[in-house]
Amino acid sequence: MSAPRITRRGERVLAVVNRDPMDAPHRLRTDALLAVGAGALSAVLAFTTDDGRFPDTTGWLLLLGSVLALVRRRSNPVAVLLAMVLLLMTYHGLDNSHTAPMPQTFLVLYTVAVTGRPLRTLITGCGVIAVMVSVVTAIDAHHGLELLRISGWIAAVLFFGVDVRLYRGYVASMVERAERAERTREEEARRRVAEERLRIARDLHDLLAHSITVIGVQTSVASHILTAAPDRLDRAAVARALDDIADTCREARAELRTTLQVLRDGSDGGEGPLPGLAALPGLVRAAETAGASVRLSVRAPESPVAPATGAAAYRIVQEALTNAVRHAGPGVRIDVSVEADPGHPALRVVVADDGAPSGRRPREAAAGPGFGIVGMRERARSSGGTLDAAPLARGGFQVAAVLPLPGLPTENVRPEGAVR
Repeated sequence: MSAPRITRRGERVLAVVNRDPMDAPHRLRTDALLAVGAGALSAVLAFTTDDGRFPDTTGWLLLLGSVLALVRRRSNPVAVLLAMVLLLMTYHGLDNSHTAPMPQTFLVLYTVAVTGRPLRTLITGCGVIAVMVSVVTAIDAHHGLELLRISGWIAAVLFFGVDVRLYRGYVASMVERAERAERTREEEARRRVAEERLRIARDLHDLLAHSITVIGVQTSVASHILTAAPDRLDRAAVARALDDIADTCREARAELRTTLQVLRDGSDGGEGPLPGLAALPGLVRAAETAGASVRLSVRAPESPVAPATGAAAYRIVQEALTNAVRHAGPGVRIDVSVEADPGHPALRVVVADDGAPSGRRPREAAAGPGFGIVGMRERARSSGGTLDAAPLARGGFQVAAVLPLPGLPTENVRPEGAVR
């Protein structure tokens, strides 16, 4: 039961030692109590020592003034020291007990040392010793030599104050460094949380937007088949459209389950198997089931592409195909090109469509504002790359991204080929 009490007491003592005296609470009350203690000790020394005569009424008043000056020692240490020097010069000049004022003298010298720079402390100490020795020697050479011999205590007090000041400065710097490190960790944690939320939002947007768009187009196709010519119902075409919807739903459900599993596990960076360049043909097939005509050209490097870069390329192609099908509708022709840049260690991704088929509205009027292009730019930026998206002069829309491949030899590329 006593160990916690000792620990708490030790912590309080360390807090008092490490605290800046200028920031301590109840300074005036503490200094008043110290002044009372110093005055009591000074009176005891006056009664028990015989170096000089016993203080008379004037001597006691001068001692009392030097003690009262301690109450303001932390408000203005140098001014208190100068006032005490004047009082004690008069006190010693009357040949009163020379040992009696030592407690308040040591206390004010310590305060000057612990609150000021070492150079100021050195000058102050030399000045105080010189003045005291000169005054006492002028009165009594024997007492002056005695005071000079014990002036080492004054130097020890000053050095102790300087050492405490340096120790407190070191502790303050350590505390500040720890607080700064804690703030940095908190900011880093907030940044990681924000990045993770943004990544999840991008993943869910890419997955759901692509799947819902494809399902919507396939549903429209099935509805058109059912209503356009009921007497010549093409059951096989309706079945194919419904099967495509079911396949799209299964793929979306599987990918959504993977994303949610990562969130539930709370793993760091464990996103499961990331989609890459090898999964691009699946995107093409999904877009073609929605009625688009897609040509995929892949000219990938021989060296393996980093998972983050491959996933970024996959998501950019996915979102670009989704936008093309959504805004242009069935019948749109899309060219997808993924190739290693021969001049730079980078992967160039280009998705271009021929615009809205006849009877369709322009892309700008097809839908309200969304986050597709913003998400693609964030995808490219997360891999250190760039992305441009703009309408083409001949009609249609193009998305072009450049994703860096660090350390990749530019000559190691495969021959260009087409994958459908």
